[in-house]
Amino acid sequence: MLEMKNISKSFPGVKACDNVSFSLRHGEVHTLLGENGAGKTTLMNILFGIYRQDSGDVYLDGRHVNITSPHAALKHGIGMVQQHFTLVPSFTVAENIVLGLRETNLFVQTSKVEERIAELSDRYGLRVDPKARAWTLSVGEKQRAEILKILYTGAKILILDEPTAVLVPQETRTLFEALGKMKEAGTSIIFISHKLEEVMQISDRITVLRQGSVVDTVDKSATTKTKLARLMVGKDVLIDVQRETVEPGRALLEVRDLKARDDRGLISVNGISLEVHAGEVLGIAGVEGNGQRELAETIYGMRMPESGSILLDGNDITGASISKRVGLGLAFVPQDRKGMAISPNLSVEENLFSKNYATQTVRCHALFLNKRDISRVSKDLIASFSIATPSEKTKTKYLSGGNIQKVVLARELSSEPKVIIAAQPTRGLDVGAMEFVYRTLQQQKKKGAAILLLAGDLDELFRLSDRVAVIYSGRIVGYTPSDPSYREKIGLMMSGAASEGDER
Repeated sequence: MLEMKNISKSFPGVKACDNVSFSLRHGEVHTLLGENGAGKTTLMNILFGIYRQDSGDVYLDGRHVNITSPHAALKHGIGMVQQHFTLVPSFTVAENIVLGLRETNLFVQTSKVEERIAELSDRYGLRVDPKARAWTLSVGEKQRAEILKILYTGAKILILDEPTAVLVPQETRTLFEALGKMKEAGTSIIFISHKLEEVMQISDRITVLRQGSVVDTVDKSATTKTKLARLMVGKDVLIDVQRETVEPGRALLEVRDLKARDDRGLISVNGISLEVHAGEVLGIAGVEGNGQRELAETIYGMRMPESGSILLDGNDITGASISKRVGLGLAFVPQDRKGMAISPNLSVEENLFSKNYATQTVRCHALFLNKRDISRVSKDLIASFSIATPSEKTKTKYLSGGNIQKVVLARELSSEPKVIIAAQPTRGLDVGAMEFVYRTLQQQKKKGAAILLLAGDLDELFRLSDRVAVIYSGRIVGYTPSDPSYREKIGLMMSGAASEGDER
């Protein structure tokens, strides 16, 4: 049905797609699998007309087509739902769906549009009120509206870019059921993902990309998660990390009735209390945007609380500076590693020692750091954390995402912290780098650190956490054991539909 032949696309300094060929059959779910930066989204942006390929051809039903824009793609029956939704908040679902369609007349019969949307909603199980304003919709409803927008055009090829990244488990299941109905109706679906569990659940065929090139295309029935991980990374990796069993010690982090505001001045942390003990990982589960980032930043000292208190190993650090907190043993691995955790134009060595003023990993001599000591310790950390870099003098911006994360971990953990805040520590990493992060956090737990883990991926929380706390609308709405059998309950709590009480 669809063939992309020998597609190449370069950006300054990067070959994003290198002679990639890809085919899509009628009525199948074909997954594009690969680590961050493998070329998946670039390839699909070419198919949807956002980018123009440098070379290569696209064929639909054996006919050569030249897709010059998203509008041209839609005319050819190709639609794409991107990671960041494009709904106009003040418009209704129906108004958003007809917005931008060139065939739409000046005067639209809203009732007919709403009837068509309701019909599509019923047919595919994509429940959303066509009269609802976009700003009132949940994340899952917004995604359904985006899919309905594509189906409304009559598209026969649907591209979904990391569609489950912002969904709770129940919404993911609803999405997969809808995709099954679309497939039965003859729609062909391209599913972009890096989550192996979902890939094995939803796919008919899987094409693995690595560093801009196709490694292999396989039938789902003829592969396993382990084989796919090997194709993604180029080596054997351990997918299921065994959680270390450690007897918890005293409470090293205590948060009491904490309130804090977000960047808009709205309360986003609303009376949170929690404890994390020595040798324990407390996982925080929640849909992004429910106060996780503000909670982490308030504990670390990047934003001041409205009220409440924070204790680190018995020391009240509520009003303390970041350097005081770091000196007392607090480490932070933020989710935005390039924007917050490192200075891209500084060397690996300089980033490794950017907190030395507080940690004193290398002692000062007469107010100056000894360059020889800095170089020696840098090389030791690069070796210990397996950082792939030409030299400790290399600018950090030239490293891969996984190696940048290793630089952050090396800096934060080299001072033997008592408490570690890890926010989305594996986001955007390939499975090899994820394995390294998992092992590193487990080692810190065995050493007696208390770890607060904030992650959107429930499988990651189940692998690493000893307990799971669920956050919704700035509050901890309940606790569960770290067990996949609680996935359904956690999903309901994440959506605000249920609470588990105070079972700590």
